Amino acid sequence: MTGNVRVDDEDWINRETADNSFQDARLRRRFRILLERLWSGVGQTIPFACQDWANTKGAYRFLSNERVSEQDILGGHFQASGERFRATEGPILVLQDTTTFSYQRERPELIGYTGKTSIQRGRHGLQQPLTQCGILMHSSLAVTAEGLPLGLTAIKFWTRTQFKGCTALKRKVNPTRMPIEEKESYRWLENLRQSTALLGEPERCVHIGDRESDIYELFCEAHDLGTHFLVRTCVDRLAGDGEHTIADEMAEAKVKGLHRVELRDSKGRPDEAFLEIRYRRITVLPPLYKQRRYPELRLTVIHAQERTAPAGRPPIEWKLITDLSVKSRAEAIEKLDWYAMRWKIETFHKILKSGCKAEESKLRTADRLANLISVFCILSWRIFWLTMLNRCAAHAPAQLAVTQTEIELLDRVVMDTPRTAQAPPLLRSLIKLAQLGGYLARASDPPPGNTVMWRGMRRLIDIQLGYELAQDECG
Repeated sequence: MTGNVRVDDEDWINRETADNSFQDARLRRRFRILLERLWSGVGQTIPFACQDWANTKGAYRFLSNERVSEQDILGGHFQASGERFRATEGPILVLQDTTTFSYQRERPELIGYTGKTSIQRGRHGLQQPLTQCGILMHSSLAVTAEGLPLGLTAIKFWTRTQFKGCTALKRKVNPTRMPIEEKESYRWLENLRQSTALLGEPERCVHIGDRESDIYELFCEAHDLGTHFLVRTCVDRLAGDGEHTIADEMAEAKVKGLHRVELRDSKGRPDEAFLEIRYRRITVLPPLYKQRRYPELRLTVIHAQERTAPAGRPPIEWKLITDLSVKSRAEAIEKLDWYAMRWKIETFHKILKSGCKAEESKLRTADRLANLISVFCILSWRIFWLTMLNRCAAHAPAQLAVTQTEIELLDRVVMDTPRTAQAPPLLRSLIKLAQLGGYLARASDPPPGNTVMWRGMRRLIDIQLGYELAQDECG
């Protein structure tokens, strides 16, 4: 994939903004300036990144403009993600997940509510309910089977004007009788459709979600669109003739093999687990109240359960359901590995909150925060992509990730180590970039992570600025 894609020496931002379509050309220019400034000051406030009052005021006006939405901001990035998708071969995993951005405001109604939690107050440690202020974001991230993030393919922001507890709501309405269009879980179907339309090759896509995505309507939507899904189940659905469930059939399934998994315990020590693998093709029925609207489906159920209960941690147990065919132990392990990739979108959300510090913004309304987080999404993808590039495509050209000027600066500022001296050009440059961020690059160290990458990129931008100023003085 990576050998077919080039980034010129001018700016990677050009690729992510080339297809943006704002209502006004001035908005497009302002967006590009804002993206470039925030990239130069990742994790800093808007005034710090903009440096002067004119640019700061322009940024605030852009984020509060009624003619600007998250779809306008991310439109160019979506198209760039589609281009990277078309430059690849093989299956692409489209990871879906929801995250919450929490804030503290004097007027929380201007943003909205995300839920309720309990806090301890008083001498006796009594629990008191606290309504959380913030917005929710549901995103879809396309990654290769090796874990390289190609970019976002769909996104949705929303907030609640009034929080209602799920338990109280269920006393009034049976949730299985409510149309999916009236539920918040409809976002899973919306992102599925948007991602499929953007990428254009539904048969190559595998949409992956956690237990929250165990929605029968999602299975039917994927079937209608000709795409695939792989979901961790939380519902024991009716199966076969309707007189038994999936769990009943899987209890009769024989163990088809073992799978050894390497992991770490709660103290970070290496450990391993042996999973018993079962799989079976099953006729799955829709819920009783939806059987007139939705058809039955032939799906594959995969169960992976730890053979013996370990000491000091809960046993591993995964129950997955997919429309993909599984006919061997190797194919079942492949699907388990694909589902394990779901953690990549959790990492993406972590970069948003820890690297870009999206929850530290002081903007006062939900619309402005959604626009700012949309800009941060592009920056977070770029950081994540740089981190994973050296793990998935170490032999790609160095110019794919850094410009020629940046390569020369890294060579002058960071000395070669035994690890980088013999490394391919791309890996050599990215390790040196991580070293600017505090990575030690010892022979036994794992590959650099996101934190050292964004620290290193921020330092490199400052170094390049000083270099350019020195060049101007000498010229």
